[in-house]
Amino acid sequence: MLHYFLRRLAGAIPTLFIIVTLSFFLVRAAPGGPFDQEQALPAEISANLQRAYGLDQPVWRQYLRYLEGIVHGDFGPSFRYKDFTVTELIAQGLPVTFELGTLALAIAILIGIPLGALAALHRQSALDYLAVSLVALGIAIPSFVLLPLLALMFGIYLHWLPVAGWEAGSARHLVLPVAALSIPPLAYIARLTRGGMLDVLGSPFIRTALGKGLPLTTVIARHALRPALVPVAGYLAPAVASIMTGSLVVESIAGLPGIGRYLVQGAVNRDYTLVLGMVILYSALLIAMGLIVDLLYAWLDPRVRFER
Repeated sequence: MLHYFLRRLAGAIPTLFIIVTLSFFLVRAAPGGPFDQEQALPAEISANLQRAYGLDQPVWRQYLRYLEGIVHGDFGPSFRYKDFTVTELIAQGLPVTFELGTLALAIAILIGIPLGALAALHRQSALDYLAVSLVALGIAIPSFVLLPLLALMFGIYLHWLPVAGWEAGSARHLVLPVAALSIPPLAYIARLTRGGMLDVLGSPFIRTALGKGLPLTTVIARHALRPALVPVAGYLAPAVASIMTGSLVVESIAGLPGIGRYLVQGAVNRDYTLVLGMVILYSALLIAMGLIVDLLYAWLDPRVRFER
């Protein structure tokens, strides 16, 4: 296990290097630049800005300088947020995004797993049909559609919750964005749990445990639930990716000062360093989550072996 962990950790470095390289050149290949405005700047001012940020140098030299900065933990200055570095913007937005994503994932797991297990235990009952219908609806509606619908219902019609904005420490401003982000992965987790539980309940070792007189709750908790969650573990990395990509739009709609909104605004403004910093951060988080999922596989299913 340790050898596998170290090998995957070492493999993450070239993966990040490839992502940084492709992102660096793709961002600069896009039309426009960070200092393009509706009214063209005088040639002298534009040249001074290009020189100040090193954009007058060849692209390959800019690339090498950017790699050197990353090695030292410096993502460079933001081109459009004056007097701020990308590291400072990440430090401002990451706690909001982390809180939003962690709550959404926790709710998806804590509700999705029991919902799927109950649907499997009451197969072909009214509860099962209701759960399957809700799951299908949750999968069909994306987060960026759910948030306006929830805001319209609970914010505008009922006046229960704020539809947008942010106040540090205020749970009311997080309810709607967290709900919009958690419902799609919750639906997938419930469906995978239901399918995994149905497969496990039909296994010989479950019938043997029931035949020995063990209570159903004991059989479920000790023998059935753990192998039934193997498909759920495989979905956790895509779930995190879904929440992270959904937060890009959700944070912009809800006006939350997270890194997702910074990434969207950076892309619109051609803020090269801001976009690259956010892409590197998102990529590192996804790679780390993939590694955690692989290790979780081994814990849930002892038959999984990573060593020869």
